[in-house]
Amino acid sequence: MTGQASSRTFRALSVLLTYPTAELAAAVPEIDAAIKHEGLLSPEAAQRLQPLLAELRAMDLYDLQERYVALFDKTRRHALHLFEHIHGESRDRGQAMVDLAAHYERGGLLIAANELPDFIPLFLEFLSARPLDEARSLLKETAHILSLLEERLAQRNADYAAVFTAILSIAGDVSAIADGMQASDEPDDLSALDAAWEETAVTFGPENAIDGCSADRLRIQMRAANRDARRGAA
Repeated sequence: MTGQASSRTFRALSVLLTYPTAELAAAVPEIDAAIKHEGLLSPEAAQRLQPLLAELRAMDLYDLQERYVALFDKTRRHALHLFEHIHGESRDRGQAMVDLAAHYERGGLLIAANELPDFIPLFLEFLSARPLDEARSLLKETAHILSLLEERLAQRNADYAAVFTAILSIAGDVSAIADGMQASDEPDDLSALDAAWEETAVTFGPENAIDGCSADRLRIQMRAANRDARRGAA
């Protein structure tokens, strides 16, 4: 499948990562049906979503909201913003935001003034309108962030980890990206890595091969982000 992205699956996963509301709880059967109907997820990934879907449908709404805030709003380790895990609070994040918003606009998605373009649910919403091969390429370029969030949420026994398992299931085999992060032609010296990071800010624009993130630049930055995150957890 390489044509239009399976929009309902991407949108369903996007909604699952948003703040719980009564509307979201009521929509759980529709979300489940959309995911099963399109069959884009691996059977294992689809099954792993079931505990979260059951909780969203059955738990007290205030408990759901309190859990969501504790997971995603009170610690940067689980932040649902892509560039938080790359740039943090550095000035590079602002330019990366501008580039990503411009990329969305070229793809026909206009975002509200109060929305940050690197918010993962918004990113998934954008992917829902892109051809599936392009969507998968963009997912692969962000795979290390998504994998890191999956791992950290799993360590907290949070059922939201299953959403990231599902997203990575769509991306397909990301092992080549992981191998590339260890390639000998990338800087291993930390000062050299930091210098390369500063010189290669993430950009979204027509100069890139897929009119999206530069894979090489993202690999350098994701490697640094992954290195720092694992050191902090040690």
